[in-house]
Amino acid sequence: MIRFMKPTRCSNKELTEEFADLAKFLRTIGEENRLKILCLLKNGELCVCKIVENLSLPQNLISTHLKTLKDLKLVESRQDGKFVYYSISKEKFNKYKSSLNNFLKNYEQKN
Repeated sequence: MIRFMKPTRCSNKELTEEFADLAKFLRTIGEENRLKILCLLKNGELCVCKIVENLSLPQNLISTHLKTLKDLKLVESRQDGKFVYYSISKEKFNKYKSSLNNFLKNYEQKN
């Protein structure tokens, strides 16, 4: 009879919650247009009109993607007159980066 060992690294409730958050992050950035938006924002804040120019996508689609990124707190916004400027939330992004690194370290092969 073959017995499978229960994975102890992922059974910890705190880790399970961290990985659930990580899965949500990966699903969000896994969409091509959202990933393109994040790539544009890595160089600094931009207004929606500049993102539209760079991606050649309709403004309403860009706004929908920005809302999704904002809901996950990956991007922040500020209003200046009639323009809304978006930037990456470095603190939140670094949190997800750290979670992903922790996840990957758990699966490194031991030599």
